[in-house]
Amino acid sequence: MPNTDVKISDESEILVKGENVMNGYFKDPDATKNAFSEEWLKTGDVGVFDKDDYLVITDRMKDIIVNSGGDNISPTKIETMLVMEPGINQAMVYGDGEKYLVAIIVIDTSFVNEMQPSKKIIDEALKRVNHQLSAIEKVKNYIIVDEEFTVENEMMTPSMKIKRYKVLEKYEDALRALYTI
Repeated sequence: MPNTDVKISDESEILVKGENVMNGYFKDPDATKNAFSEEWLKTGDVGVFDKDDYLVITDRMKDIIVNSGGDNISPTKIETMLVMEPGINQAMVYGDGEKYLVAIIVIDTSFVNEMQPSKKIIDEALKRVNHQLSAIEKVKNYIIVDEEFTVENEMMTPSMKIKRYKVLEKYEDALRALYTI
């Protein structure tokens, strides 16, 4: 955009400034303070500049997982890799404040059958995905759930993004149990 500067913060958040960027919230200095880093507007998006210097949005700051070691992990990257695997229809990665990541897996019922049990298929898929990830990004355990994430059950937004807080409301106990195994 003309007359707009864009940079990436140390936390990988996209920051913008320019004459066309707002300079604050009306009569709300606290919101203004939280929305800016010095004169840069915090977009709430995570991104990188590619080799051709194009901005690529990779995640939302609010979705970033911060593990017990303080590492920032993009769940979207891992979830995208998981759903590319045969047998996995949907996935949500979890691990805020934990030593390792776990996942909720919704299986592709058209792929899984009696000859190929779902656990075996998911174990193999997870092994392939984990092989491509760094140590902190690896998913160590998972649960398989029957209910798909949909707009109707309020686990997806109309733009088909996972409503993490809604999924957690339903499956938090099962996810936490994965850390005691």
